[in-house]
Amino acid sequence: MKINFKIVISFCILTIVLSVFYLGLSTITQYDTKDMVDKKLNYSQINSLGENNLSSSNFVLINFWASWCLPCRQEHKYLLDLKMNNKLKIIGINYKDKKRNASKFLKDLGSPYAHLKNDIDGKISVLFGVYGIPESILIDNNLKIIKKFIGPLSKKDYEEIINSLN
Repeated sequence: MKINFKIVISFCILTIVLSVFYLGLSTITQYDTKDMVDKKLNYSQINSLGENNLSSSNFVLINFWASWCLPCRQEHKYLLDLKMNNKLKIIGINYKDKKRNASKFLKDLGSPYAHLKNDIDGKISVLFGVYGIPESILIDNNLKIIKKFIGPLSKKDYEEIINSLN
């Protein structure tokens, strides 16, 4: 019996490819940012905000938003109300938006932001584990992440943030 090496090599390669494919599918790869809570911001996250005195505020809320985002409009009233609290500084990260559109959005609805940063290419949002907007991250004066809000802020979220400030 003559062994055809091309068939054996093809079979081995196919087995390896299928094994790697199977292992890749069986690995849990659910993207989850819950592990960020109770951790401190790292150097690259702080630098990406371009805000030097984060810890001088009691609390910071980083809000990722865009003018083209309908849920961002829905949460905006809560951000404006939160702006009135002197224990909280709100930093806005405008996500993949045109400057003209973002300016019009804030002119029409009001700006809740003490500091505004553009994230044209989405790199800042990646540093913070953002995978959709709106998202907000509440940080204490030790730069520790207290809570991450995925989706638009609601009345319940607003009350939770207010309670955290006390």
